[in-house]
Amino acid sequence: MSISKVRDYLKSYGLDQRIKEFDSSSATVLLAAVALGCEPDRIAKSLTFMVHEQLVMVVMSGQTRVDNAKFRAAFHTKAKMLSPQQVETLASHLVGGVCPFAVNPGVKVYLDQSLRRYSSVFPACGNSHSAIELSLAELEHCSGYLDWVDVGKAE
Repeated sequence: MSISKVRDYLKSYGLDQRIKEFDSSSATVLLAAVALGCEPDRIAKSLTFMVHEQLVMVVMSGQTRVDNAKFRAAFHTKAKMLSPQQVETLASHLVGGVCPFAVNPGVKVYLDQSLRRYSSVFPACGNSHSAIELSLAELEHCSGYLDWVDVGKAE
């Protein structure tokens, strides 16, 4: 269900034909990297947090972890990730396929500086068997992002 919603969303940007679907799972950074044949850090993972009663999604490179001090400095609160059930309800995607496309209204999307090391990255497309390669400009354009943030640290 969610991939069809993402496909329709990306169609409005002329990107729907670039979605890749896999027979194997791409639900984790490592599984997605294997399915795509790329380095894990080029996977654009989408992490969801509750920030002052608002759902915030931060898209960051695959092997980057959230730096709590940087998160607090950027958002003025502690990083509090949502449960898988909350993610599905509030963001409209299941964990393993969370992406910044076709999310519920009110979700605030931010892109982490860790993505800037690459000319293109691979976010999921709404389920645990999909991804799309996007340039950073394309990701900015179709994600509806609000700003670039620096909340990550290398693993």
